[in-house]
Amino acid sequence: MAIILQPRPNEVTIQVTIPLTGTLLEIEEAIQAGVNDVGRTATVEALKRFDTDGSPLRLGEVKWTARGSYPKSYETPYGAVEVTRYVYQTSRGGRIHCPLEDKARIIHGGTPRFARQLSQKYAQMDVRSVQRDLMENHGRSIARSYIQNVADWVGTIAEAKEERWEYELPPLEAAIRTVVVSLDGTMIPMADSGGYREAMSGALSLYDAEGGRRHTIYVAAAPEYGKAEFLQRLEREVVRLKAQFPEAIYLGLADGAASNWAFLEHHTQHQLIDFFHASEYVAKIAQAAHPEHDAQAKREAWQAEHCSILKHQPGAVDTLIQEAERLTQRPKLSRIIREGLESAKTYLTNHRLQMDYASFVAQGWPIGSGVIEAACKTLIKQRLCGSGMRWKRPGAKIILSLRSLSQTRGRWSQFWQKIDQFGAEVFA
Repeated sequence: MAIILQPRPNEVTIQVTIPLTGTLLEIEEAIQAGVNDVGRTATVEALKRFDTDGSPLRLGEVKWTARGSYPKSYETPYGAVEVTRYVYQTSRGGRIHCPLEDKARIIHGGTPRFARQLSQKYAQMDVRSVQRDLMENHGRSIARSYIQNVADWVGTIAEAKEERWEYELPPLEAAIRTVVVSLDGTMIPMADSGGYREAMSGALSLYDAEGGRRHTIYVAAAPEYGKAEFLQRLEREVVRLKAQFPEAIYLGLADGAASNWAFLEHHTQHQLIDFFHASEYVAKIAQAAHPEHDAQAKREAWQAEHCSILKHQPGAVDTLIQEAERLTQRPKLSRIIREGLESAKTYLTNHRLQMDYASFVAQGWPIGSGVIEAACKTLIKQRLCGSGMRWKRPGAKIILSLRSLSQTRGRWSQFWQKIDQFGAEVFA
């Protein structure tokens, strides 16, 4: 049991005895228990510093009077602790106000560090995995409902302050020459619609003059009709970057979806179909050029050669369209190969003005949206497409808000600094 030896106004000395018997694993578990005991004891003393002495309070024009001092249990990284604290009410009755919870930034009955731990873990793992992790690695037994409630609360704060809270970029160590704006969607299983709907992800990548990617800002949104909310969020990020890097060149990279291009044409100076998507259609033409079952090596060589031409030679798109047209005259193509060839010809024709890869390569600009492809996987699919998962929009929205913050370097810590500064009680 932890014992306070020397309490002082701004520090505390705690003694704990840890048995060093048994196997090393057993000793380590005893050490963990001792550390948690110290943490609980110190947290109780820390929480007391945020309470009042019971005197009346004035918040704005309203006077609040203490109703009394009552015990309350709070969850911490080290275990639950009980603290007796004052609660207040106005002369008209109504809601109860607890100054300790407001000043200490308590979130749904948990200390801010514990709320941060829970929400970060929940952003990365399903709730059962979070529960197991807390027990196995922290010695904490926490109900699944509590984990979810805290994460929902934190996600609600992120959503509520998204328009107003701005985040500083990390040190970039080099001047930013280009900013690539890319967006894409991926399907996730929805409980309310009984099927799959498209969640959106966006990435704003900052590149130096040498073509090195210095930083990426991630944005993700749950499925919605019209994508208006997602595009508004992405637009806010673009506007903030343009204010910070007005001399940079803004490039748009995406697949062929019409809604993507309407956004990119408005916010970027140059747009390009990302090279990965274009190469998929080159592969369809390669299939028609060498349709034989045993011609896999020839198809791969044909695709590699023509992808290189597409990347480096001006006018290569027109050459590919002509080649696709020529191959349509072959009489013995299978239905599947012919349909793939026709789709490639149509795609290249419709987007030929957005495939000037040679010009981008000559300028040293990125031509691939690998960043956004990775974002779809890491932001959305890894968390929302697990076996048996089905999502309602509010739950998916919370997860994606938390993951966007945690996967954009520097934002997670800044987000919690703002909660520490402004508090969380207002979001109840």
